Amino acid sequence: MTGFRGTMTGILAAMPLANLALVQPQTTVAQTDQPNQVSIAYVPTDNSAFQQLYDLLRDRHALEKIQEILSPARLPEKLTIKTTECGALNSWYKRENFKPTVTICYELLKHILDSLPNETTPAGVTPADAAVGQFFHTTLHEVGHATFDIFGVPIFGREEDAADNFATYIILQFGRGQARRLIGGAAWAWRAYLGDYKRNPVVQTRLAAFASDHGLPQERFYNLLCLAFGANSTEFADFESYLPPTRAPNCRREYRTLVNAFFMEIRPHIDQEMASRVLNTNWLDDIESKPAPEK
Repeated sequence: MTGFRGTMTGILAAMPLANLALVQPQTTVAQTDQPNQVSIAYVPTDNSAFQQLYDLLRDRHALEKIQEILSPARLPEKLTIKTTECGALNSWYKRENFKPTVTICYELLKHILDSLPNETTPAGVTPADAAVGQFFHTTLHEVGHATFDIFGVPIFGREEDAADNFATYIILQFGRGQARRLIGGAAWAWRAYLGDYKRNPVVQTRLAAFASDHGLPQERFYNLLCLAFGANSTEFADFESYLPPTRAPNCRREYRTLVNAFFMEIRPHIDQEMASRVLNTNWLDDIESKPAPEK
């Protein structure tokens, strides 16, 4: 992932010119940043194992939905989001020929579809919610990396955690009850790694797992639930039963910290009128009317 420039020493040295330094770059941003700066691509595949998935993604207009959701972002350069065959279960963000590019692998998406629940879970997660929730969260996670890079957002801590938080925050803003469904769907895969912590609080994990720059599935699951519970303790009231009693009381503060960071670093680059329309669109309205994909 891309690193970020600038040190505290440089900031302190520039303080006498603070007013001038702040005014000029902001004027430039306002003149150059534009909405509708996301392009998409379904890269064709000759692999028969992914042909049905390729057709399904195009039929459901999966990337077009992501493109429209991101349309309010005022970007100074074009961001490309593509699905393609990679040879691995993966997704990532990087610059390809200097152009910001998010890649979502067919292998990963097929794994998601093959791992869906066969019916609605006791927690109320439908197969469709599990599929769309994971797709949205995975894609928006990588868009988070792109956003940090494009706008030079400073990150204290692991960028992977920040990208997870970015994706979770965006999903939590959706109206019409969609946030609940998408958050539950996004948590589905990570929930599979967990038992009941009240019955079995000890989980055996290989030491090497703690060396990854990505959080463990257990950590990502609890972080997701905590932010949702902190955002709306009424709508996500049942999430409290999943959270250890040492974590739940802090979730509102964790969410407020995320909100403050988003408002400081990201919100100035969003067209608010367009965002309001996007967040009130029912992105899930056509899912239930279509047959579930065959496994």
